[in-house]
Amino acid sequence: MIRVCEPSLSDLEKKYVNEALENNWLSSIAPPVQLFEEAFAKKFGVRHAVAVNSGGSALFLALWTLGIRAGDEVIVPTFTMVATAGAVTQCGAIPVFVDAEPDTGNIDVTRIEEKITPRTKAVMPVHIYGHPCDMDPIHEIARDYGLVIIEDAAESHGAVYKGKPAGTLGDAGCFSFYANKIMTTGEGGMIVTNDDKLAYALRHCRAYDFDDTKHFWHKRLAWNLRMSSLEAAVGRAQLERLDELIEARRANARYYADRLRNQVGLLTEKPYARSVSWMFGILLPDEKTRDGLMRFMETREVEARTFFLPMNRQPIYKTAEPFPVADDLGGRGLYLPSSSHLTEEEKDTVIRCVREYLEKRR
Repeated sequence: MIRVCEPSLSDLEKKYVNEALENNWLSSIAPPVQLFEEAFAKKFGVRHAVAVNSGGSALFLALWTLGIRAGDEVIVPTFTMVATAGAVTQCGAIPVFVDAEPDTGNIDVTRIEEKITPRTKAVMPVHIYGHPCDMDPIHEIARDYGLVIIEDAAESHGAVYKGKPAGTLGDAGCFSFYANKIMTTGEGGMIVTNDDKLAYALRHCRAYDFDDTKHFWHKRLAWNLRMSSLEAAVGRAQLERLDELIEARRANARYYADRLRNQVGLLTEKPYARSVSWMFGILLPDEKTRDGLMRFMETREVEARTFFLPMNRQPIYKTAEPFPVADDLGGRGLYLPSSSHLTEEEKDTVIRCVREYLEKRR
């Protein structure tokens, strides 16, 4: 089976994990976690990187430490994975949905302002499938209305917006290291920021907020959201290999696009962005064709996966308000196998599946 996405591991990950085991480094306070955080901050050009146990935890902890509480509203795209809206709900706040751009799938920045109310406290853009959002207009809106910006960069490690890394363009940026991400620790996440006070709060709130001077003394509500040293050891190796992993994803996207652009619809890369092509997606004529192609590919031992089902369609967030672009993308979109270690032969197999199925439907 050609899987839709698998981790790409090497001897370097084994080396760093073995080093941790040989030194009995397992906990979140052992050297590998700090080494990973320092290397991540340096790579992305920020003052602080705070490792946590998942991308969802990163989003929640960033929102919480930035003061988002019950009754507050947070602007989020409806076309995203449920972790984005879920982190808002976890704070007791209300996710307010905005439709997507048809050409990138990212939040439609022209529709944000109309959703702002006196209760709006933050905006959370998501760099969908590794393509950066248009951040300049979001910054203008945030400045005009006094909003904080938390970037959901779960899928966009190494993506660039106007020369700056995605995830470093707001008050905080949140990355996921789940197994299907461009770089992985199996589970895990990272929050980056240039705010010293925020970084201090993040480090305390991820570990039960133990007091600096009086142990087992807790002044505020906090959690156990820590990353283990074994995960950090994997992450450190993946970070050192990040450029090669990104280039492989971009090469996948070029290969697919060159050979499929005349048969299917494609998302596009904007001039202001350098996407990392976390997943390569195609748009089929309708949902029936999309689902039929996915089933056909499965018979050929090729795994594919539908685009995100928009939040406004989810049972826990379902709305009467129409979101036509997100609904269209969610109904017609399919992403193809996109692992960084895909061979040319495997990509050719995927392409033949798509072409064969579409030719049969003509």
